Amino acid sequence: MKICCIGAGYVGGPTMAKIAQKCPDIEVLVVDVNGGRIAAWETDELPVYEPGLLEVVQEARGRNLFFSTDVEKGIDSSDIIFIAVGTPTKSYGVGAGKAADLKYVEKCAREIARVARSDKIIVEKSTLPVRTAESIKRILDAAESTCKFQVLSNPEFLAEGTAMEDLENPDRVLIGGEPDGEGEAAVRALADVYARWVPRENIITTNLWSSELSKLTANAFLAQRISSINAISALCEATGADVDEVAYAIGRDSRVGPKFLKASVGFGGSCFQKDILNLVYLCNYFGLPEVAAYWESVVTMNDYQKHRFSRRIVSNLFNTVSEKRIAIFGFAFKKDTNDTRESSAIYVCRDLIEEGANLAIYDPKVTPRQILADLELPEGHPQVSFPEDPYAASRGAHAVALLTEWDQFRMDRTDYERIFAGMEKPAFFFDGRNLTDLAGLRRIGFEAHGIGKG
Repeated sequence: MKICCIGAGYVGGPTMAKIAQKCPDIEVLVVDVNGGRIAAWETDELPVYEPGLLEVVQEARGRNLFFSTDVEKGIDSSDIIFIAVGTPTKSYGVGAGKAADLKYVEKCAREIARVARSDKIIVEKSTLPVRTAESIKRILDAAESTCKFQVLSNPEFLAEGTAMEDLENPDRVLIGGEPDGEGEAAVRALADVYARWVPRENIITTNLWSSELSKLTANAFLAQRISSINAISALCEATGADVDEVAYAIGRDSRVGPKFLKASVGFGGSCFQKDILNLVYLCNYFGLPEVAAYWESVVTMNDYQKHRFSRRIVSNLFNTVSEKRIAIFGFAFKKDTNDTRESSAIYVCRDLIEEGANLAIYDPKVTPRQILADLELPEGHPQVSFPEDPYAASRGAHAVALLTEWDQFRMDRTDYERIFAGMEKPAFFFDGRNLTDLAGLRRIGFEAHGIGKG
């Protein structure tokens, strides 16, 4: 068997690396039109940072894991083709701001239809709206070809920062296919690949539409929990309650559970907001405006939380941050990844720059180039600098804003007495992840503030 994955990003690269590691008899080829990205996968400076990923790639690369820009060769030579290209939110036309932009998925389908000279199983790995598989199938069936195509939905449920662990021990592998003989055979073929290391009881099979909708729904439910606890965090600050104590108390209820009840400056990443907005668009499209409004409120609350955090910084710094130095600890949307898509840090930093602040930004994995691109600022912008460590970033600063929960910023990893000594006084600390011990920071001398802490 030969497998090809079109798309060498955060989903395609790690997933194919794990399949290659676990199935050494299967040849796995990852193709992408981005030559720079493919070249990076051939080195030890991978374009994607995930703990444990490099070791898996090194084990399989050159044995049965290969990377190439030759998309045609990958399509023609493979039995199973994964589509793992981007599906960003549309910025133009009908559905702009909410609907998924499927132009890259459609290009893949048309390229497969043009190039394929043998039967193929096509696997949707990208997060897609319900009934996208139907569109892919129509494009493939319209091709002047005698080849037979089966389209499956196999959404990813990876959490960035723990992707390799999630691939090694997944809660579930979901595969959706057509409920006929050929469709069921295709589902079995893909399930047999995962069954090399995933227990059969963790491999769930459904129809295509249920599989596609399950991915959007899972992300919407998780984001809803985060927005719910963040909404309560605002009330905690107003009343003197402690959001961590509230979250712990309700999380002990077996009907609720403790996961995704960590208050923060807001959720980010490539999936949550995009998938919820896609769900909103679909609900409106199918004439369900009340359902659409319900889910859109999850995003509204997340936006509120980010801007509320930046307003709190300005308010505590005597209602002005103009020409004040503020150290930013972390820019990635979460720890253990270099992904900045929809990171809360982007919005907080933009708010502070607009207020006239000078930002000293430090993140252990995100490059200055990426940060400037996210902030839409030119190189050398006078309000932004990139010190080499937290101590240099906080030197001469009026405040520290902790925006990513990197372990490096924990109280036992960073000398906060040294940081305090180098700052302007009064020295403010705003913990957007409730990572630090606020009482300990206050004993040092900081005016320390957390999320949902009265």
